[in-house]
Amino acid sequence: MLQAATESSKKGIIRKLSRGPFFWIAPLILVLLVTFVYPAFEVIRYSFTDASLTGKDYSYTLSSYIQIFSDKQIYTTLWTTFVFVFFSVVGQTVLGLAIALAIVKGEELRLRGTVFVRVVTLLAWAIPGVIIGVIWKIFLNESESGILTSMLNAVGINNVTFLTAAGSALVCTIVANIWRGTAQSMILSYSGLKTISKDILEAADIDGASAWQRLIHVTIPSILSVISINVILNIIATFNTFDMVMALTSGGPGNSTEILALSAYNQIFVHMNLGSGSAYATVLLLINGLMAAFYFWFLRRSSDNT
Repeated sequence: MLQAATESSKKGIIRKLSRGPFFWIAPLILVLLVTFVYPAFEVIRYSFTDASLTGKDYSYTLSSYIQIFSDKQIYTTLWTTFVFVFFSVVGQTVLGLAIALAIVKGEELRLRGTVFVRVVTLLAWAIPGVIIGVIWKIFLNESESGILTSMLNAVGINNVTFLTAAGSALVCTIVANIWRGTAQSMILSYSGLKTISKDILEAADIDGASAWQRLIHVTIPSILSVISINVILNIIATFNTFDMVMALTSGGPGNSTEILALSAYNQIFVHMNLGSGSAYATVLLLINGLMAAFYFWFLRRSSDNT
């Protein structure tokens, strides 16, 4: 009887767990623990060591953090990352909104090519970052085989630098990233524009508002929460960009396009300094955590206001 009661108790516990959410999200939690939490913990642990990829022995120390924060390169890298993120996000947000407005207007007028524009914009989003970096590297190649260089040479413009000069390399990297991330902004802006009541727009037309006045005083205020979420998501995505920059410039020339994520990679796999690279990655993880916290705070604040 005791065994039967035990079996019955086990079945009751299993039945209760299966009715609750934990039973169904347990596999996801396990996957997150194995693929994210444990690796993140190991990165943080190694950041407090002098570990190297060339040796097995290491000791716990703060030398990695002392080294990176006493080196002026970290501040140059942070500034480069800030410039890269700022101008990329501005470009992606504005261009995505402009394309979304054009698509909505095209649908209203039933213009041909509206679907084509949407597909072409989404195409860049579907291509892996490494491939995008390679595409832009071929396009901006400064030799005679370079697509843009040959076009400029044909009209008499010679010796233009794209990826071999510090300033122009960063500009080209930003342009490539804008091209890559505009699709996400377009999708979010398009979904926001579709929620605007036609009655509001018609009322603005009746009041004699111009297209510009309707955009500034009606359209943008109506989707301001969508634009804000779009900006935050663009900041997070751009801040963590690595693959495209790696394929396009590898952080060069010099360190002019070396952003924080790429610095972590270079410290570990180029300089073989696991401790220092993990410290860079921990700084990156900390900033990501702050941005994620701000994002969820903003979502909760937006839901409370509505």
